Amino acid sequence: MNRSTRIVRGLLVLGLLGLPAPVAGQDTRAAIIASEQAEKAKRLHPYEPSRAERIVTSVTRGLTETPTGLYPALGSVYSGGGFALGAGYRRFFGDRAIWDARALLSVRAYKLVELAASSPGHAAGHVDVYARATWRDATQVAFYGLGPDSPEDSRATFGLREASMTGGARARTARWIVFGGALSYEDYTTSSAPVPSGAGGGVSYIHSTASTGIDWRPAAGYARRGGLYEIAYHNYADRTGAFDFDRVDAEIVQHIPILRENWVLSLRGRVQTTLADGVVPFFLLPSLGSGSTLRAYSSWRFRDRHSELFSAEWRWIPNRLGLDMALFYDVGKVASRRGDLDFDGLRTDVGIGARFHGPAATPLRIELARGSEGLRLVFAGGPAF
Repeated sequence: MNRSTRIVRGLLVLGLLGLPAPVAGQDTRAAIIASEQAEKAKRLHPYEPSRAERIVTSVTRGLTETPTGLYPALGSVYSGGGFALGAGYRRFFGDRAIWDARALLSVRAYKLVELAASSPGHAAGHVDVYARATWRDATQVAFYGLGPDSPEDSRATFGLREASMTGGARARTARWIVFGGALSYEDYTTSSAPVPSGAGGGVSYIHSTASTGIDWRPAAGYARRGGLYEIAYHNYADRTGAFDFDRVDAEIVQHIPILRENWVLSLRGRVQTTLADGVVPFFLLPSLGSGSTLRAYSSWRFRDRHSELFSAEWRWIPNRLGLDMALFYDVGKVASRRGDLDFDGLRTDVGIGARFHGPAATPLRIELARGSEGLRLVFAGGPAF
């Protein structure tokens, strides 16, 4: 055996003798890692939301859940009446049908009593039917005069009492195509009216409505994607025949989601046009100014035979607890002639808002808006659009 061979064999022996040392080192490192993980596990505990998160969750659940039996009710009696509180009683029957009775009283003493029933899912899930009886007493409804230039200091008030019964249905014949129809008996009585109503202080109508369009929103009460393109025809038939009129409403709503709906650009356009040339009670004319139209302007701020409204919102989700935020911009006008619905003399506002919502409903919105007549804080129920 020469010297080179002896050197090679010696190195091999030394290498074999040294193998256990790295294995032992690996075992030591594994033990250290396991020890660290065990110590970390002792410090782990379920996530506990902050007090603010618990409050938001509680409020959202209380607003959006649909309980059976007696429940606290909140919302609006009539635009301009302020926030309203009351109580309701709800019962389910059949598979998904429901009847609901509620009574509300607003901070301005507006009153509402309503009994409603709905039964969805007929005709293989394509048709929803509903019925409703309502009594409403609005004691201080605002009237600023007619036209787009009515002065802010011309405000007067009148009382409006309404009793109505309505039955209707909404059908979805294809994935997105929708049809709607409703028939109502509506009786209106005014008191202390600032101008002649054209109906001797009271008028009764058979009000029929037909609508069609496409609607691919997940839900009308809350949506972050999809859209609505709809046109509706209203016929108001006075029982005496003296104050009949028709109105057409056309509306477009489009929600454009961005980054998996973390942000949403929402757009809306609406036009209302009265078809009759005769006398139309002023309290049934198209109007702008409210928590769902020109939000920086008082309810019923502008009235006339025709109106146009455009809104844009940038919405985002600060958390996943049923709270959305939005920056918004509204623009619109009313006109006595249809041809004057243009882009001259538009009223505008901007603002920011918070919305408490569930998967399919937005029961509460709180918004701050600024327009040419100052700041306005809005409390409203239902989606902005």
